[in-house]
Amino acid sequence: MTIARDIMTPGADCASAEDSVLDAAHKLTDLHVGALPICGADNRLKGVVTDRDIVVKVLGQGKDPARTKVGELAQGEAVTIGADDDAEEIFTTMSHHKVRRLPVIDGHDLVGMVAVADVARALPHPEAGDLLEALSSD
Repeated sequence: MTIARDIMTPGADCASAEDSVLDAAHKLTDLHVGALPICGADNRLKGVVTDRDIVVKVLGQGKDPARTKVGELAQGEAVTIGADDDAEEIFTTMSHHKVRRLPVIDGHDLVGMVAVADVARALPHPEAGDLLEALSSD
């Protein structure tokens, strides 16, 4: 059985909730990733900021990315997956929430990120296709 811990990218960097969106965009670029977990001052996960969030919620609305805080983009409780959850659970969570990346949590600690491509490689081919279709539909 493949679990999140086996397929995740370990050691995810965080954007602080107090960082500017511009700083987060630079970090996304430097790390060559499309999403960063948002961590609060208490080091707890507050959400995830994506490159799409920056374009749609900041630039697309005429906000200044140097003055907009990353924490402003966090929406409710972050969708996560447990480090020992299997690929089927990851599939279900991504499909239900229509997300392409999930922070991986071990207890209360952020231990990595798992992306749709990671899950697609871990699942049998028909399920991988179903996942990609579910994430792409409205």
